[in-house]
Amino acid sequence: MAKICMQDKKQHFHWSNKVSNEEEEQETPPPPPPSSFNSCPKTTLNHPHHKPNLSDHPSPLSRKKLQAVTVARFRSVLTALSKNRTNLLNNLGPRVVGTLFGSRRGHVYFAFQKNPTSQPAFLIELQTPISGLVKEMASGLVRIALECDKEDNKTMKNKVGGNTTRKLLEEPVWRTYCNGKKCGFAMKRECGEKEWRVLKAVEPISMGAGVLPAAEKTVAGEDNEDGGGIMYMRAKFERVMGSRDSEAFYMMNPDSNGAPELSVYLLRI
Repeated sequence: MAKICMQDKKQHFHWSNKVSNEEEEQETPPPPPPSSFNSCPKTTLNHPHHKPNLSDHPSPLSRKKLQAVTVARFRSVLTALSKNRTNLLNNLGPRVVGTLFGSRRGHVYFAFQKNPTSQPAFLIELQTPISGLVKEMASGLVRIALECDKEDNKTMKNKVGGNTTRKLLEEPVWRTYCNGKKCGFAMKRECGEKEWRVLKAVEPISMGAGVLPAAEKTVAGEDNEDGGGIMYMRAKFERVMGSRDSEAFYMMNPDSNGAPELSVYLLRI
């Protein structure tokens, strides 16, 4: 009996120990699996055959970068153009070369240059026929006044988004008065091939007036406006800057006697 009890106790001891071991094994948590966040990017980025997914480079961000680069390039081009124009205006000294020209059946063009070979710093087209201006000049002194508004300057600030103010000679539209009489508007023009051809033709002339022959060739289907020739008057002008909103150009007489025959006034009001 004693032996049987001892065996029973041993069996019971081993059974309880076995149960406790199984409970400990069940209570021990398994090791955590490797994080997919840390492992996935390494395997995908280092894989030799990995192809970038659209999610790696979001399209909205790339579009914003592209727009920023485009705007920056556009601003650099505008800055370069404005610098060239500003340098041209700043180099325009107190004495300039002024040329008035136009076809007999066309409008009046005014060009002011630093010297006879330079690009015009100021070129405008008046709605006044050159034949009427010639009659005014034949009767006596001629005063041409050009006026513009300051509102265009504010509009330009809002569009460009900067603090740069427009130069007076860069204003695009002017109201024109000849000897106190309103005679339409004047528009700022860029020097094209036709205008530059006239300026090159009168380049050797320091002062005088005359008629240039019409161009020999014309484009098919277009009327030859220069059929009657191009009238011109060329002289040196004295430039007087009153303020940032007012300038004047006085034609210089060779004998320095009497009032100038032609004066051009620019005013921004």
